[in-house]
Amino acid sequence: MGEFELIDRFFRRPARHQPLGIGDDCAILAPRPGMQLAVSTDLLLEGRHFLSTVAPARLGHKALAVNLSDLAACGARPIAFTLALALPQSDEAWLEAFARGLLALADEHGCELVGGDTTRGPLAVCITVFGEVPAGQALLRSGAQPGDEVWASGTLGQARLALEAFRGRVLLPAELFDTARRRMEVPTPRVALGQGLRGVATAAIDLSDGLMGDLGHVLTQSRVGARLHVDELLGLLPGAEALPEAQRLECVLGGGDDYELLFTAPAAQHALVLERAAGAGTPVRCIGRIEAEPGLRLVDGQGRPVAARFASFDHFA
Repeated sequence: MGEFELIDRFFRRPARHQPLGIGDDCAILAPRPGMQLAVSTDLLLEGRHFLSTVAPARLGHKALAVNLSDLAACGARPIAFTLALALPQSDEAWLEAFARGLLALADEHGCELVGGDTTRGPLAVCITVFGEVPAGQALLRSGAQPGDEVWASGTLGQARLALEAFRGRVLLPAELFDTARRRMEVPTPRVALGQGLRGVATAAIDLSDGLMGDLGHVLTQSRVGARLHVDELLGLLPGAEALPEAQRLECVLGGGDDYELLFTAPAAQHALVLERAAGAGTPVRCIGRIEAEPGLRLVDGQGRPVAARFASFDHFA
């Protein structure tokens, strides 16, 4: 099966929303009046971002999910995406499953595949996603203010738990391992929550490399600090209470691959945050507060400092 037959068979679909779909040199994208484009790119490499044992349908889902998560962090609505795919060989069964997982998530969010490229090489998936957000309403990393509450969506640390289990560093009960593995391989982009937080959140970021590092980006760009409560952080990793507290904290703070949203909002908007989160069908938890003093501080239930050093993921560290 050649390159163009591969594209026609697995990825060509009728254009539904954009002037041009697959088949032209460019996709022509036009945001609606009063909207701005939000654009993000992610590259997934076998052995670096996913294991060789991952089911191709799950890989297709995750490849798009990590990009949709970036749109969610900006409060944007997905419009379209391009796909660049490097394959060691044109395995029809693998391609059918990969495309099924990819396009099912695309259909769920009304995000149209409008172009890309294929080539032979080590397995790699690169997606560029396009979204739209009302002009001036995009959620950024630079708006956190002293007194804001710090929130996290969903659960954190399960993807790291699954990775540690695959590495043989931790033995998990079967039910917890299955849950953690699914969170690692099939993350849920919080698109509805991101849009619901427009006009409420002061800053936002998606959690891809670990809470410590990703929150650090917000603090740096907002020129503030933060105080986080360890008890609330541990509550983000349910089902793992039998593991040592330090290990659970490491998974939550430095694990990465969660693709949840971390955001800040004025304390006066606490009830509205909960209301918007419920409307999006996404659980959220208040885990701390923004402070004027730079730096990130962890405290226990009595407000006492907790010494901890957890580094986020860095490809070149």
